[in-house]
Amino acid sequence: MFEVILERSSDNIVITDGQGYILSASANFYRIYGIPFQEVIGRRVDELEKADVLKPSVTLEVIAQRREVQVMQTTTAGLHVMAMGFPVFDEEGELARVVSFSRDLTDFNLLQQEFEALQKSRAQELASETEENTPHLVYRSKVLSEVVRLIRRISASDLSVLFLGESGVGKTELARFAHEQSQRRDGPFIDINCAAIPESIFESEIFGYEAGAFSGADRKGKEGVLEAARGGTLFLDEVGELPAQLQTKLLKVLQDGEYRKLGSTKTYKADFRLMCATNRDLMKMVDDGQFRLDLYFRINGFPVYVPALRERRSDIVVLVHSFINELNQQYNDTKYISDAALSDLQHREWLGNVRELKNTLERWYVIAPGQCIEVADTSERRRYSATTSSGAVTDAKSAITDEQSNGMLPELTHMPGEGLKTLLEHYEKRIIEDALSQCKSSYELAEKLKISQPSVIRRLQKYGLTTRV
Repeated sequence: MFEVILERSSDNIVITDGQGYILSASANFYRIYGIPFQEVIGRRVDELEKADVLKPSVTLEVIAQRREVQVMQTTTAGLHVMAMGFPVFDEEGELARVVSFSRDLTDFNLLQQEFEALQKSRAQELASETEENTPHLVYRSKVLSEVVRLIRRISASDLSVLFLGESGVGKTELARFAHEQSQRRDGPFIDINCAAIPESIFESEIFGYEAGAFSGADRKGKEGVLEAARGGTLFLDEVGELPAQLQTKLLKVLQDGEYRKLGSTKTYKADFRLMCATNRDLMKMVDDGQFRLDLYFRINGFPVYVPALRERRSDIVVLVHSFINELNQQYNDTKYISDAALSDLQHREWLGNVRELKNTLERWYVIAPGQCIEVADTSERRRYSATTSSGAVTDAKSAITDEQSNGMLPELTHMPGEGLKTLLEHYEKRIIEDALSQCKSSYELAEKLKISQPSVIRRLQKYGLTTRV
């Protein structure tokens, strides 16, 4: 049986006595060390070491150290060998035998190098693909992958696209990606926030004007965004905030394919693909008479729902690392985030979605005293973690008990030293908490409270509250 082991073992086995004389060796000794095993029987291993056959000799190391030893050898044939030696002691504690096992790692190393090269090549391909196709997007989740796949399918058309979703989920980035996938990719991408432009100058910003069109107008006139978007994409963010008068005029542009600047009789041809985004329920606005139904159908050629960050938590890790890379480049630094801080970020609700995540991470980055980014402060952690079953954060100072309020506005005597503003905030928070127990989303909450969804988000953030989904 011993002879079979020596003959069949894939490892080379060498057995010596306590002085290093070789007693037995495997038949594959020749393949590894270049000498037939019959020629080494009876020879000392130090002789073979001097001849560069066993260099270094693991057996000599075992004899010298009287313990298990592992060494790496390079043979005269250029093979890389891992050798392990084990001492065998007799009853008196004297070294009686040394058994060594040698394994050729040359093929393994080559395979490992090939594998590493393959992995590197694949990583470069993925990086190239990401750089080419998704320069503004960082994601890992299946749900956002489906959104990206959907956008690619409609890239060849000029169909209008309506991005739906909460504030801060990345609708603008997806719109930019859709533009870069389209046939208009060489044209401009004009991004307009409808809520950020005062209504009094909205029309002149959209259509532009001729010199002297109105008092205070630029003497040279002004190019409007419709003209700036020629040959490209016009992206109207927060389109639900578009003034009623502008809704009518935008609809006419979309229907006729032409427009006029203020103060001009000349007609200009409209040449752009329209993309819009909103966090509001446009159909509810249509029912309430706040948004034109015909315009809704014009801009809603292809609706794309962008899920909230809490619905795609697997994106948080890649977003965090992407943001840190950006910050390191911006500040010329090499900071990294701790596991505890990353875990903290993964378990938050992120009512402000990707925008809030980025702002939070940048704040932590800036105030981190060293290279490691940690949670900024414990009070912030408590605000997110110490939640009740309804999702409301417990605040001992501002909470109003049922016994105090009994469903009514609390008396000043119940909260000495508090002013009207604070009392109203206490009452507002109580109303929102009660509504939260009946609503699953910020949209339902907005409908119940008869306020806009962005107003709901701001109040939830103000009072540290969160919806159930």
